[in-house]
This record gives sequence, structure tokens and C-alpha cells, in this order.
Amino acid sequence: MRPPYPPSPERSAELRRRFAEEARSERPDLSTLCLLVGAEADRELDEAGLDAAQVELDRLAGLLPFRPGGPRAWAVALRELLGERMGFHGTPGDYQRLESSLLHEVLVRRRGLPILLSVVWMEVARRAGAPVYGVALPGHFVVGFGPDEGQVLADPFDGGRVLSGADAELMVVGATGRGVDPSMLRPADPLDVVLRILNNVRAWAAARPERSDVALWAVELSLLLPSHPARLRYERAQLLVRRGEFLGGASELEAYAEVVSAVDEGAAERVRGEALAARAMLN
Repeated sequence: MRPPYPPSPERSAELRRRFAEEARSERPDLSTLCLLVGAEADRELDEAGLDAAQVELDRLAGLLPFRPGGPRAWAVALRELLGERMGFHGTPGDYQRLESSLLHEVLVRRRGLPILLSVVWMEVARRAGAPVYGVALPGHFVVGFGPDEGQVLADPFDGGRVLSGADAELMVVGATGRGVDPSMLRPADPLDVVLRILNNVRAWAAARPERSDVALWAVELSLLLPSHPARLRYERAQLLVRRGEFLGGASELEAYAEVVSAVDEGAAERVRGEALAARAMLN
């Protein structure tokens, strides 16, 4: 499969405008945000492709039985449709592919990372009227159905396998060494889901220095979200310097140093030193 590359600057500017607008709307739409991430990653994803992905989610929702019952019945119905009939699942090799973090590619390949497969589950189930939400377990994203007292978890990466309490406990212990805290089982905010997807993209790019273009757009989209870690500004500055944009990177480093100086003057001085070094590269 061809590696995805970002679109033209003009197209990118329009996509980012729409992304920021959607992220700041009263009820951000998860599928729209994920597809805009995909369009920023893949110049081949045009308006027709964006529409086609939404139509596919609608089509899949139409294949679900009408209101099958309680939370467990919904989880089983999604597993039977998406996991068994349609073959959506994940494998360890999917962690090595950028496409595994792009919703339009996951819909075509029916393979992806846990969080993207969970987005498919959530968006299909939501369209069908299910009480569904994402659950950001440490190290492994899953979906939840129903209220706290009757919550049912399913793992789309494993084809939608319905999880027992012991299954969830093992996942969390394996990732953290500690048991499940009730806060881990709360519904994930859509914008937190998008930020986590972009974090995965950044991690993919960090392992591939030749794809600093991917790291840069992932950071810049993250900065468009209403809430994001301040340290992303530092990461963006470092990327600019790494890509040879020394003046822009130095300016960003200096701006970040001003923010940091309010809490850690020593760290701010180190960042100012990096800015000086970046400016020296212009000579």
C-alpha cells in the first residue's frame, strides 16, 4: 500500500480550519474529526472520500438489528456484525502502519489500532441508538455499553470480544501493575479520543525520523484542540529546528521559555539556550 502523504498547503489550511471549528463546537463530532485527521494525513482523501466514509458508517449501522436489548445484547450485536461478519479486528503488525490510525483506511482495510477500531464501533453503534462510549483503559482502548452499574465492555481489537471484569483487570494490571480504578471506566470525551489518536500518530512518526512531516502535522492538529498539553509547543519548536526551519523554531522555543519561566526558571533557561543554538545554525 502507498504511504500516505499530506495534502497541499491550501488544502491543509482548509482542513485545519474545519478541524478547529468542529473541535470547538458545542458537540464535537468524533467521526468528522477523525476523518479530517485522515485528510490531513492523506492527500488522496478528497471531499467525496470524506462523504463515502460517513456513508459507510451509516450503512453498517443499518445492518444492526433494531434495538437488540440491554448493554450486553448491544455488545454482542456489534461483535457479530463488525467483528464476525465484517472482519474488523487488529493484529500486532497494525501498530507499525500509519494507516491504522486513519479512520477512512480502517473502514477499507477493516484493520487498525484499538482506538480506531473502537471509533468504528462507537460511530456505528451510536447511529443505531446504542448507549455506547469509549473507555480509555491504560494501554488499550475499548468500548463500553450501558450505565455504570450495568456496564459491559468489549474489545474491538479482538473482534469485539465481550470482556469480563477479570479480563479488564488483567489488561490494566498488565499495563500499570495496579488494579482497575473506577475512574478508568468512565466514558472518554471525544476530544480526548482525538488527542490520543494524534498521540499515536506522533509516536509512529517519532520512530521514523524521515517522516517528520507527519510528526509536525500531528502536533499542529493537537494544538488546535481547545485543551492540550503545553509541552506540545516545545515539541513543535524542536520539529521545526529538525526540519531546518531554524528561525521559526527559535522563535517558538523562546515563546515556550516565557511560559515555562513562570514555574521553572532553570528549564526556561535551558530552552532559551536551545533557541540560541537554533539561531546560530542560520550563520
